[in-house]
Amino acid sequence: MGYVDEVIERVITKNPSEPEFHQAVREVLESLRPVVEKNEEVYRREALLERITEPDRQIKFRVPWVDDQGQVQVNTGYRVQFNNAIGPYKGGLRLHPSVNIGIIKFLGFEQIFKNSLTCLPIGGGKGGSDFDPKGKSDREVMVFCQSFINELYKYIGADEDVPAGDIGTGAREIGYMFGQYKKIRGVYEGVLTGKGLSYGGSLARTEATGYGLLYLTKEMLKSNGIDISGKTICISGSGNVATYAAQKAQQLGAKVVTVSDSNGWVYDPDGIDVAALKEIKEVKRARLTEYKNYRPNSEYHEGRGVWQVKCDIALPCATQNELLLEDAKALVANGCIAVAEGANMPTTLEATKYLQENKILFAPGKAANAGGVATSALEMSQNSERLSWSFEEVDSKLQGIMINIFHNLDDAAKRYGCEGDYVAGANIAGFEKVANAMLAQGVC
Repeated sequence: MGYVDEVIERVITKNPSEPEFHQAVREVLESLRPVVEKNEEVYRREALLERITEPDRQIKFRVPWVDDQGQVQVNTGYRVQFNNAIGPYKGGLRLHPSVNIGIIKFLGFEQIFKNSLTCLPIGGGKGGSDFDPKGKSDREVMVFCQSFINELYKYIGADEDVPAGDIGTGAREIGYMFGQYKKIRGVYEGVLTGKGLSYGGSLARTEATGYGLLYLTKEMLKSNGIDISGKTICISGSGNVATYAAQKAQQLGAKVVTVSDSNGWVYDPDGIDVAALKEIKEVKRARLTEYKNYRPNSEYHEGRGVWQVKCDIALPCATQNELLLEDAKALVANGCIAVAEGANMPTTLEATKYLQENKILFAPGKAANAGGVATSALEMSQNSERLSWSFEEVDSKLQGIMINIFHNLDDAAKRYGCEGDYVAGANIAGFEKVANAMLAQGVC
């Protein structure tokens, strides 16, 4: 049994009932085989793969809070600080009923390589809770966030661990968490990113992940002799990533025809009305069933179905494992030429393999959705310098970072004889920087 197989088996044995974590580790390590085989003696001696798949620490804690009826509720909070070889731990806080330690570990593991790809000095971490902010009053969300930070504050700091937003954690939640951290610690520092503009946030942060997704997708297409203008795009999701991916796609001359939420999806043959989408999701916090009130020619469908629509480009921007093998087959049959992941690991391993076998250009999430964390790191820089950059300045830096990410992963794939395999290229490019830093710093 080879070193990669030994470590995969070890991870599965040591972390039972964590399928998402197993999937993430398998996907990364399988594609690192050529790098590991080239350096196996050193990596084995230094137990490099064992160390990189074992978090520095896993924090789990109780989060008690009182709802509007006076009833005490109890949720579970998590923070996994995975690897800080190249900088402070950096990664979002997910608030969703599906959150468990396995999901947080998969996200934190992915974050190591995503953050490395940005070429910015940030390590990998992730956190969150099984709390669901949907349907809660502002007061309930506030008291939960305050209770959450009452424990988490012990483990985070501007030079130690800098959390950000994620699913369920937007500007409202970050604001409540920052206020409580500031009150407890008595310091004003950039301990959280995704903050409001009036207290240290960065312009373009809201748009960053969606915009970055399109910048990388455009560069990937361009490098393969394809113009994004005039292409039809299917997007899943209707949160920040999906909304601003749709906005940037339309600015680049493409037409987005679908969005979705947890209940169903919309098909708009005339192109998604981004203003209507923002009104429904950001202002009203409503469901996509209301979209037809704005666009009578659109169609609303219950359940899944986005990937059955004919398109040139597919951008999964909702959640993990949402694009299945049957969806990949439908995309190929309908003439899709490219898939770029806006969410974290939204495509199953089987679907990814099928797409690649059928010569679909495929950009993995650790590269394609790195715009959010890249701009979070830019927010950290602005906080450290006590400066605020213009939207255009941040957006320009973001565009440069995403273009650079694509060329780094493209070059890595070519160096190891797997040209066009952008999954392997992203994993290799992200891994090399972290591995070199770990080796340089000794066993720690």
